[in-house]
Amino acid sequence: QVQLVESGGGLVQPGGSLRLSCAASGKIGSIEAMGWYRQAPGKQRELVATIPRTGSTNYADSVKGRFTISRDNSKKTVYLQMNSLKPEAAAVYYCNADIISPSTLWRKKVWGPGTQVTVSS
Repeated sequence: QVQLVESGGGLVQPGGSLRLSCAASGKIGSIEAMGWYRQAPGKQRELVATIPRTGSTNYADSVKGRFTISRDNSKKTVYLQMNSLKPEAAAVYYCNADIISPSTLWRKKVWGPGTQVTVSS
């Protein structure tokens, strides 16, 4: 079935930058919205940013002006450029995508396994 493969996570210093990538593969009719979520220790999973197939992006207030979500539809990939990283940005980041089944044309949400982002000096 559909898989999301994430890359780009790791250790970064406060104020530094990191770019996450998430590529979709498998039996895909089309990809509608894609997004990034994160979950820090002791916290609930929260939305970071979303991007529709076309149209405007959406960001959590905590990352506005510092994070940028983008996508390359030809590569079936969504990116999250993270600049001016703060320690509170440390979390497991999860990629998700709304996939349209080529057979049923139904939409389902697919999640990646999560990738660790650590912000520390």
